[in-house]
Amino acid sequence: MFEWLKTLLFPTEDPSVIQSLVTIMLAIGTGVFFGRLKMGKITFGVSAVMFTGLILGHFGYRMNEEIFDFIRDFGLILFVYGIGLQVGPSFFSSFRNEGLKFNILAVSTVLFGGFITFLLFKFTGVSIENLVGIMSGAVTNTPGLGAAKNTIVELKNQFPDKTFDDPTIGYAITYPLGVFGIIGVIILSKVLLKIHPDVEMRKFRMNKINREEPLIHKKLRVTNPQYFGIPLGEVINSIGHEIVVSRLKHSGEVSVFSPKLDTELQDRDVLMIVGKEADLQDFIKKVGRPSTDSFIESDSDINKKNIFVTKPSAVHKTLSDLDLYNAYDVKVTRVFRAGKEMIPRPSLELFYGDILRVIGTDQGIKEAEKIIGNQEKKLIEPDFLSLFGGLLIGIIVGSIPLVIPGLPIPLKLGFAAGPLIVALLISRYGGISFIHSYINNGATYFMKDLGICLFFAAVGIHAGEGFYENFIKYNGWLWILYGSAVTFIPLILMVIVGRFFLKINYLQLVGIMSGSYTDPAALSFSTNYLDSDIPIQSYAQVYPLVTIARIFTASLLILLLT
Repeated sequence: MFEWLKTLLFPTEDPSVIQSLVTIMLAIGTGVFFGRLKMGKITFGVSAVMFTGLILGHFGYRMNEEIFDFIRDFGLILFVYGIGLQVGPSFFSSFRNEGLKFNILAVSTVLFGGFITFLLFKFTGVSIENLVGIMSGAVTNTPGLGAAKNTIVELKNQFPDKTFDDPTIGYAITYPLGVFGIIGVIILSKVLLKIHPDVEMRKFRMNKINREEPLIHKKLRVTNPQYFGIPLGEVINSIGHEIVVSRLKHSGEVSVFSPKLDTELQDRDVLMIVGKEADLQDFIKKVGRPSTDSFIESDSDINKKNIFVTKPSAVHKTLSDLDLYNAYDVKVTRVFRAGKEMIPRPSLELFYGDILRVIGTDQGIKEAEKIIGNQEKKLIEPDFLSLFGGLLIGIIVGSIPLVIPGLPIPLKLGFAAGPLIVALLISRYGGISFIHSYINNGATYFMKDLGICLFFAAVGIHAGEGFYENFIKYNGWLWILYGSAVTFIPLILMVIVGRFFLKINYLQLVGIMSGSYTDPAALSFSTNYLDSDIPIQSYAQVYPLVTIARIFTASLLILLLT
């Protein structure tokens, strides 16, 4: 009676497409469940899908060959594209601050791990395909494994008579080592370095205050006769600070308005100014004194509102192109993009999803909304045309053959690096034509987690087939020893260099450690263990470049040493 249910749920050697989909759902469902369980302060999250896939594969569950490659590759593409969109804005801007130092340290760690893998190849007799799998698992790097497998497929097409080992086996054997190894180094380094998270937090905050001041507003009373009768634009240019004057009230009057750059200052005018605190204090000191006038904050004459950029007529236009002040008597006082607050310079190019804080009359703001859009509902709904257009470009870029002298086949970025690089560039430049960078956070997280779950499930089930036999056949304990060298030696060296030579805050260093090994489980552990979200920031700063470096390292090792 229930034979159909048994056929669906129990393993078979020759599964249909439906049976394969059920197997994928079982791996993901059970993996997510166990990933939420805590072992002390450790949770594996979606990484547990890899382990449940291994178990199912070991007990006979299989996938139809017709859909295995599709699910594995499509999952990887979704994952890296989501990562690129998520961290792109902070990735490029970080290079103006500490990002360059962080990325040099992280990429050096990647290259050192690749060098250790090369030494293991020279002295152990293990094939480079297996060693690249061991390396990818030891540093929990999924895109690196994907790149390695894509490179092997290209080599098989070029040399059909040659046999290649499957790097998935080494990856599956050393992956748990990578997860627990990084966590172990975090715990050990905290103890040996006598780290106090509260002290590190205070140091970080002081450093951030000195480096990245937020935008604030202050009130100013004009009392310096030097600036009486001088146009506002000339005053701002002569003092040389990036500030915005959002409101002005003449002395003795109650009306408040948004001044133009040619508005002449008068004695005892009250200004509302926006900018960084140090700039505002210097401006106030030179022009007059702080004001306590509360009438300038009144909304009786002008109103304040946030407007979302959603209309094509405003996207990729500069603020000077829109000329909202002269057209509608509306002034932009701040621009918010990807959680970052920016001064509205006339040359600032607007991206889809930006938020403009404006002041003006009700009628003026309504007219400005017709140009800018302000259709917040559009930002909630996923734009599939933009999403799949970006994915298509990423796949095309990843498929471009790069001819490098000395390599047996052209090098390709593959399904891992291609979509990642395209996503980073789209997020940096706001999009290409109808393809834009904005996807709401919920959709981005869903795409990223769905992608990695599909990839982990497919790879785990495939690697689970004959996992125990392969562990015995290839002397798995010896492979774990090789993986330990790749896991621990670069990581320990990173802690020494980062802490003692580069003087990096430990909370940030932990994020770089997790990011260098692209390990979300270690990141999750570190935020709980140190009771801080600071590691997430440095993790995001190094993740894209590290991922690209690991993709190229894995591909080049196979191309050069097979």
